[in-house]
Amino acid sequence: QVQLVESGGGLVQAGGSKGLSCAASRRTFSTYDMGWFRQAPGKEREFVAAISWSGGSTLYADSVKGRFTISRENGNNTVYLQMNSLKPEDTAVYYCAARRIGISSLDHQYNYWGQGTQVTVSS
Repeated sequence: QVQLVESGGGLVQAGGSKGLSCAASRRTFSTYDMGWFRQAPGKEREFVAAISWSGGSTLYADSVKGRFTISRENGNNTVYLQMNSLKPEDTAVYYCAARRIGISSLDHQYNYWGQGTQVTVSS
């Protein structure tokens, strides 16, 4: 069992930046591949970014490529999402998730989820 807790959400103006963190409860965090997803009101949850257990591989949704950066610190059991050049359409609840055996953009392949943190981008 892995418990995940996101933080860093809040209100930001369009064009601004915000960083999200996701802290994991287990020392075996370094064996999990991690992902960030988001869900806007009235929309389905969508993939944002993923990173392999070692940090050596990353994957991004086209909508955030070049603006968002996923990273991790295994020593701190934490994965990050740095979001730059934010747009109103980035407004959503952001979730981190964990799985083993390869990074994935498919939410049903993730076993553990955080409770989410709200990011609101004002125009």
